[in-house]
Amino acid sequence: MSNARTDGDRRFILGAFAMGHMSNDWAVGSIWLIASAVAVSEDLGSTEVGWLLTIHGLGSALAYIPAGLAADRTTRRGPLLGLTFWWVAIGYFVASFAPSFWILSALLAVAVLGDAAWHPIASGVLVQRFPDRRAQVLGIHSMGGTLGAEVFAPVAVGAILTFADWRLALRLSVVPALIMGVIFISVSKRLGECEPSPPGDNSLGALLRPWRTRNGKAFVATVVLYNMAYMAVVAMMPLFLQQDLGRSALYTGVVLAVMLTVGSFMQPAVGTLSDRVGRRPIMFAGSIIGAGFAGVAGFAGNEWLAVGGLIGVAGVLTAIRSVVLASAVELAGEREATNLGMAFTLMDGVGAFGAVLAGYVGRNNLPNAFLLAAGLALAGAFAARWLDVESTRRQVTTPIAPG
Repeated sequence: MSNARTDGDRRFILGAFAMGHMSNDWAVGSIWLIASAVAVSEDLGSTEVGWLLTIHGLGSALAYIPAGLAADRTTRRGPLLGLTFWWVAIGYFVASFAPSFWILSALLAVAVLGDAAWHPIASGVLVQRFPDRRAQVLGIHSMGGTLGAEVFAPVAVGAILTFADWRLALRLSVVPALIMGVIFISVSKRLGECEPSPPGDNSLGALLRPWRTRNGKAFVATVVLYNMAYMAVVAMMPLFLQQDLGRSALYTGVVLAVMLTVGSFMQPAVGTLSDRVGRRPIMFAGSIIGAGFAGVAGFAGNEWLAVGGLIGVAGVLTAIRSVVLASAVELAGEREATNLGMAFTLMDGVGAFGAVLAGYVGRNNLPNAFLLAAGLALAGAFAARWLDVESTRRQVTTPIAPG
């Protein structure tokens, strides 16, 4: 594997990957507001919004594991990463011409495959190069994605929706991916070669073995419940602000951006803390605090208290995301990209059902969706109590070409 030999190389890799993450996730992040804009324009409800976002999440789940397997079997991951930008740009642009709700949902599920493929490949490179700082570097990488998907994109899309329809907003959201697709041609050359997965049993049974243990099952439950809670909040918040409170798309975009900016900038610090004190305490505490904020949002009697609760729950759950991903690597050991793909599949595939469940629960009263999120987060905290990832984490004692 080509090592990052200087501090400049380390900063370049982290910076390039954070920017790449931001560019790919920009179009994906636009869907949070576009889903509610489609619902408003087509006179749809929370159930349809939940289904659109769930189908979108299921589409991403189809790419995570194949992308991780492909990454672990090649030494040159730069071209694979570069291809993801073009898939995203073309896919979301084509989806903007969809003639109906269900065709739109299907096209978005295809378009998100490119963005999904980015995550296990890029995360696998980072945890290989920085094995003693896994949660920290994943937090930096994730911060880039959060800035694109959940800060800049919502504000930009919210502004566009004040004078244009959702189709134009979706088309413009692919511009960052197009730009980064060109830039990454040179970035992939500088990235060089990476370490392929070690030889051994590559069967599906072997890959699933760590996940079938008692510890693995506890992790699966924690991850799924964690992301279902997150999806329930973020999926229903735009509809709540626009339909229940009568707020504009721009206002909604700004609130969504604030919600996730809080968690985004906390991720590196929270990741560093978990590198020192362990994963389980951070995941447990984050889920408990998130559940409390979700309960505030669900029971709030006024707008400002509800918005404050929503900012709190989304911020806290976003902040611990890199800790969850680092736990996946340490649970399963080798084949970093493949195991990260498994974790992303659980989070964004199975966990995506939090959106459609929230849509059903909130169809008559949207704050009920936030109470559902509180219950899911509490259940996730309970599952995290059964985790034992600290012993695995302590095995990472000798950096493997940390760069």
